[in-house]
Amino acid sequence: MRQITVALAKGRLAEKTVEILEKCGINCGPLKADTRKLVLFDAENKYRFIFVKPADVPTYIERGAADIGVVGKDTLLEESKDIYEMLDLKFGACKMCVAGFKERKDSITQNNLRVASKYVNVAKDFYASKGVDVDIVKLTGSVELGPVIGLTDVIVDIVESGKTLEANGLVVLEEICRLSARLVVNKVSLKTRKDEIMPLIAKISEVIDKEECK
Repeated sequence: MRQITVALAKGRLAEKTVEILEKCGINCGPLKADTRKLVLFDAENKYRFIFVKPADVPTYIERGAADIGVVGKDTLLEESKDIYEMLDLKFGACKMCVAGFKERKDSITQNNLRVASKYVNVAKDFYASKGVDVDIVKLTGSVELGPVIGLTDVIVDIVESGKTLEANGLVVLEEICRLSARLVVNKVSLKTRKDEIMPLIAKISEVIDKEECK
């Protein structure tokens, strides 16, 4: 029987996912080895794990290179791929927000506002929903710098603790949505391998529910 291929985003999401899978009875010992390999297998060789950049997880799932995967909701919103979002895994919780200087609070929905973000599509969709025409400047890092040096008026970005905003004199002006890690599945895989995938999803859901009750 062909292995189920799981796409994982490198870093914290992968580490937490491995913890959950172990609680589901999958021996993930080989995944904890200190290695640069991008393809690994569980001890029973039932699952193949591929480690990719977070933004690439939806692409691997949509194109069938992986059957299931774990990715942040922010990436799903930005990439907008044709895949099934099956579970909210509850970890990696944060918020997508509009942030800037406090005095900009009353002007964040004005036309021609300059907005810095690496989440260009999320920012476009948010302002389109408000009927506002904005100038979006794509930045791939340190978006907080945009308002600080006057490149933009505000930013659209993920906020966890808010410490980086505070350190740069910025505040959350409006929350767009709540974010967390999500379990996603390839549409064809769910149809053709339903008897293998759905029991795994059920186990993961049970583990998540138990952890929430602690």
